[in-house]
Amino acid sequence: MPKPKLSSLLKPTVSTPFHIDFDWWKEHDRSWRVHLRSCLCEEHQEMYADLTGDEKVDWIDPETAEVQCVDGLQHTLISHCAKQEQFITDQTTLTEALFRIFLANGNQSLSPEQLAEILDRSPIKILQTISGTRVYKGIRPAPSK
Repeated sequence: MPKPKLSSLLKPTVSTPFHIDFDWWKEHDRSWRVHLRSCLCEEHQEMYADLTGDEKVDWIDPETAEVQCVDGLQHTLISHCAKQEQFITDQTTLTEALFRIFLANGNQSLSPEQLAEILDRSPIKILQTISGTRVYKGIRPAPSK
């Protein structure tokens, strides 16, 4: 029996960093790309309408100039659609808003305290939502560096 990861044994707090674990999503939700497409802006929904696979694009890290092959849909969401004004509205549910915040910031780790500042919500409520036994939209504690 494999040993559980240490991070899974620790109870998250309002200062625990979280992120979207795309690997978890790929393993647990066969329609995860459908959801990602629904987050695209109108312009990109039309562009991605006929694409079916996991199209890859070359991306150049602006800090290191390293070229990486990345998922085109995720890249489009993070680099363009997530920066649009209507990406998160007052009608967006908490779990969807959290998911979209991570997309908008390039999936950089954020704590419930930081997320609460962005959304003007309770950090305790955010923690309770994303640290339970059910994983919402792949949002999980970020691995320690």
